[in-house]
Amino acid sequence: MTHPPTPDEQGAYPPPADPPIQAYRPPSPPQPPYGIPSQPPFGTVPQPQRSQDPPPYYAQGPSTPYPLPPAFQEQPAPQQYAAYSPFHQPRATNGMAIASLVVSCLAVAGLCVWGFGGLFGLVGAILGHVARKRITVSGEAGAGLALAGIIVGWVVTGIALVAGIGLVALIATDPTV
Repeated sequence: MTHPPTPDEQGAYPPPADPPIQAYRPPSPPQPPYGIPSQPPFGTVPQPQRSQDPPPYYAQGPSTPYPLPPAFQEQPAPQQYAAYSPFHQPRATNGMAIASLVVSCLAVAGLCVWGFGGLFGLVGAILGHVARKRITVSGEAGAGLALAGIIVGWVVTGIALVAGIGLVALIATDPTV
């Protein structure tokens, strides 16, 4: 136990003594609980243990009186295949199918402008039909986009035609003209 320091002649207390310097020791890695094997540090790849000597049953070769099981007989070398990716490679989407849907959606907005909605809808529907034909031949993705472009395009074209016929009928029956 240390006593409090005593002040010097001017009434100031001396600074405390520095603690002793100890060498740095890195902390030890935590030990796994009992019964759980320790794992190698992250980033290291465990190397398989290979024996230099073949097992005795394989060393006997074909001169044994009993044939070796099929798993231990010499197998032909496997054929080389192209590199296999475990990830699914998505198919490319047909650009005309995308264009069909975009033009058909523009046709919905074009209904507000005289005649352009029906024209864009017709173009979108035709693009959709051509895209579906190409998709069945090439196997590309986008059949759903093309179908949506066809449906929206024909619906907008139908609405524009009905509105145009109604407008003509309204003008024809107007008594003031």
